[in-house]
Amino acid sequence: MIESSLAWTQAFVAMRQRRARWMQVVAVVVAMLCAGCGTTGGGLTQDSPAALKEKVVAERVNGRWQALIKRDYKAAYEYMSPASRDAMSLPGYQARIEAITYRAATIDRIECAAEVCKVTLKVTYDFPPAKARGVVTPLDESWIIDQGQAWFVFRG
Repeated sequence: MIESSLAWTQAFVAMRQRRARWMQVVAVVVAMLCAGCGTTGGGLTQDSPAALKEKVVAERVNGRWQALIKRDYKAAYEYMSPASRDAMSLPGYQARIEAITYRAATIDRIECAAEVCKVTLKVTYDFPPAKARGVVTPLDESWIIDQGQAWFVFRG
């Protein structure tokens, strides 16, 4: 009787261990799938709700401007649309924007229609060639929804 009880207990423990291993495998697969969604913007499309598009664009605008403020031009370049990156190399992009020291950027408004979002900001920057410090300028940016993500359209 004790032997059969012990065998049953061992079988039950082995079954629980196999189930625990499968759960770990499932957790890893789910994590990988979620990571993939995060890198593609979660499948943002022109048909996504305006509120979702505006939220994603706001996050991307803030991320890009934080990179510019930190003078991390490579990170800022990664926010550019694939077509903008095809038209301008990273060194070319950096050469065009590094003369200005950015201090802050504040979003005033985001309006999205289909796959295009217009962003209105106020940007604070120093402009050494003119010895101007703390200049605040309104700025309009265009962002597009492409390949499941919102991208900055560089017009230089």
